[in-house]
Amino acid sequence: MAPSDDEKSDPFERFRQTGLRLDRDGRWWHEGGRVEHAGMARAFSRWVDRLDDGRYVLRLDEKRYAYVEVEDAPLVARSARVEGVGVRVWLSLSDETEEALDPATLARRGGQLYCRARGGRLPCRLAPQAVYALGDALREEEGGVVLEIGGKRYAIADE
Repeated sequence: MAPSDDEKSDPFERFRQTGLRLDRDGRWWHEGGRVEHAGMARAFSRWVDRLDDGRYVLRLDEKRYAYVEVEDAPLVARSARVEGVGVRVWLSLSDETEEALDPATLARRGGQLYCRARGGRLPCRLAPQAVYALGDALREEEGGVVLEIGGKRYAIADE
C-alpha cells in the first residue's frame, strides 16, 4: 500500500493511531476494553489535547502525540463548589484537577451544560452533580438560562 500524503510529510503518522477512546462519561477504553489502571487513565486524561485541525490527541510533548477518539467533551466537570458568597466557581475535572469556571464560556447543547477548560483550549461537559452544585446561581429566565456569580450575570447561549 502506498503511503498517504500525510505519511509522506510525517513518517510517524500511522504510528499515532492508538485504539484509545474516551467515552462521554470520561472513561478510557482501548480496543473495546476498559482501561482499568487508575493511574494510566488519569495520565491519559491529563495528556488529552486538541490539535489546531480539531483532532484530539494525547500530547506527550510539543512534537510527540498520539490520536484518540473522544465521544463528547474530553473533560467532564464531576462536581463544582461555589467559593465565598457567589464569588467564583471551582470545577473538579475528570483528570483529577481543579479549575476555576470561566462563566463567559458556558453554553447549552442538547440539554447539557458545557464550558471551556484549560485556558479555553478544551470543551468540558458539566455532569449533573456540577450543575446542581451551582444551585440558585443558575436559573431559567425569560429568554434562556442565566448564571449569576461574582455580581455579574452570564447568559448561557444555546449551541
